[in-house]
Amino acid sequence: MLVLGLETTCDETAAAIVRRTGEGPGEILSNVVRAQVEEHAAFGGVVPEIAARAHVEALDGVVEAALEQAGVELAELDGVAAAAGPGLVGGVIVGLTAAKALALVAQRPFVAVNHLEAHALTARLTDGVPFPYLLLLASGGHTQLVAALGVGRYVRLGTTVDDALGEAFDKVAKMLGLGYPGGPQVERRAETGDPVRFAFPRPMFGREQPDFSLSGLKTAVRLAAEKAAPLSEQDVDDLCAGFQAAVTDVVANRVRAAARLFIQRFGQPSALVVAGGVAANGSIRLALTRLAGELGLRLIAPPLNLCGDNGAMIAWAGAERLALGLEDGLDFAPRPRWPLDAAAALPGAKA
Repeated sequence: MLVLGLETTCDETAAAIVRRTGEGPGEILSNVVRAQVEEHAAFGGVVPEIAARAHVEALDGVVEAALEQAGVELAELDGVAAAAGPGLVGGVIVGLTAAKALALVAQRPFVAVNHLEAHALTARLTDGVPFPYLLLLASGGHTQLVAALGVGRYVRLGTTVDDALGEAFDKVAKMLGLGYPGGPQVERRAETGDPVRFAFPRPMFGREQPDFSLSGLKTAVRLAAEKAAPLSEQDVDDLCAGFQAAVTDVVANRVRAAARLFIQRFGQPSALVVAGGVAANGSIRLALTRLAGELGLRLIAPPLNLCGDNGAMIAWAGAERLALGLEDGLDFAPRPRWPLDAAAALPGAKA
């Protein structure tokens, strides 16, 4: 099964061709990503209107490059998939419209993919991980601990009550004048910092329910920075190191709580999986590797080029759904908000 996947939910314009021959791993024939760092750097974050315009300008060339690199003609595809949400609605519309047009021209099935499910299924693309598994989905917009029970079957065990992990990294970076994107900048500066100089809190640490809260930690970093001002380069390094150490401790503690809850409700998971942009952070990966060993689980983390948004994960999620006979109509509407688990869409549920 050959599937083209398009990703335009935020600030990466991406297209990929993936081959699925079974439950996984799959074969990535091409994976073209056009980032928008330069377009948004001056603003310190993603500007939705600029992102949508950049997708319009780049998408045709990115799709053409993906087909060419894979050596595949449009008529050879078995399906076309696009991320239909959650994300910035302008960008979602661009990718969704293009995918529908390609599916119509090629007379192939169209699949509307939940961007979060694509991250969740990346471990099956890369490692063929069997269900059920425990997933930490951590990015700039989402932080969730999820029981992945099957394609389209997810139960959220915990989430953030305020900032997402990637969002907290970006805000701390902006606070310290490190530029955009912030996460990699904080990690780089933390390498030469003292992680114990500043006594930062570990919010939610030790609580039975595996939720996150990061706004208090972010405030503690701001107050420490104001007290130490004017900041030297070493001050910035130490602040980054202390913040990253606190986040790493919180992540390990919250995942441990989620593992207990998973086992109580669903039995032993097949693996501990981390996905999303924050999965690229070396400190967090190392802590999760140690934790997985303690829990008797494998840690499955995507290669760095599949941590961020990309077309390969969309194509694979589309292939997984097509293998189950699932496809969507060309009238499928963009979903800027689209929870991974059905229960999260109920009134009163946390985002």
